[in-house]
Amino acid sequence: MKYVYLNLFLILFLNCQFSFGQTDPVYDYLVWSDDFDGTGAINTSNWFHQTIGPNGGVWFNGEQQHYTARTANSFVDNGFLNIVALKENYQPAGAPLLPYTSARLNSKFAFTYGKVVVRAKLPSGVGTWPAIWALGKNITETGAYWETQGFGTTPWPACGEIDIMEHWGTNQNYVQSAMHTPSSYGGTVNFGGQVIPTASTAFHDYVLEWYPDKMVFSVDGNVHYTYQPSIQNSDTWPFFTDQYILLNLAIQSSIEPSYTQSAMVVDYVRIYQTNPLSIDDNILSDIKIFPNPADTKINISSQLNIDKVDLYDITGKLILTTNKPKSNVIDVSAITNGMYLLKIYSGERSSTKKLIIN
Repeated sequence: MKYVYLNLFLILFLNCQFSFGQTDPVYDYLVWSDDFDGTGAINTSNWFHQTIGPNGGVWFNGEQQHYTARTANSFVDNGFLNIVALKENYQPAGAPLLPYTSARLNSKFAFTYGKVVVRAKLPSGVGTWPAIWALGKNITETGAYWETQGFGTTPWPACGEIDIMEHWGTNQNYVQSAMHTPSSYGGTVNFGGQVIPTASTAFHDYVLEWYPDKMVFSVDGNVHYTYQPSIQNSDTWPFFTDQYILLNLAIQSSIEPSYTQSAMVVDYVRIYQTNPLSIDDNILSDIKIFPNPADTKINISSQLNIDKVDLYDITGKLILTTNKPKSNVIDVSAITNGMYLLKIYSGERSSTKKLIIN
């Protein structure tokens, strides 16, 4: 009998060891933000107005608005971003006349993995459709910011879409998160939500935590949906490359005749990732670097494939990036003397090493 108890103890111990080892990354290092300070036009260093409708000059889903770059539809006022949908006839060149205008913003920052926090107050009214979401930087979509920068290689939904928050005025106070991938898109089966009684009268934190194996969605710390497919491939998980943030307010065909205007008001957008200054040599214990201190070159010894190497100074500033270093050798001859941190990536894992350059 004692052997049975011993075996049971070992099984429980090993299970605990395994579960403790599978910890999620900690996203507590702010890498990008906009607190919408000041008053007037939006910060065009952070945001791009997407105004060209990809569907013959209009948007999909039977939407009734044109998006503009006018301050009437998007502006900053005393520390808040206002995205305003107005009832007004508007006809851009080469596009049909539509009865509403609004704004659709693309972030000029794209990232892989991390925590997104958007503090916002939503509009109300049947037919209003605000959204906080993300698309693959590689999307082929006419007029999208990253498409205009030459990154468009992949059509939707293969680029991946992450809906952090959607709210329909036809279902007031219910907020939803969803995933669109080649395995399920459009009327996707991958979604979840919760009721926020003050969605349109108070600010709330809409949060995405994007890990290498799952997406976790919450409002004010209350989780309502986790997407974690058991099989991860290009059909179910095209989320291994950069995504960018979108903020918009659309108008559906169900809009009430009495509607004149409403706004989604955003207090801030913040993106966090792991702290590049954190040291954890056990994540990829196989990796060694030499010589250290270094002079002109660093050699990386590992049986793993090295995908990328980032060099940071002690303040966390990125100094050098090398993708798939040839022969696992990094040239640091142009780097000034001092202490640095070398972050080495292999697949979805990484390790950070202290480095001194003489």
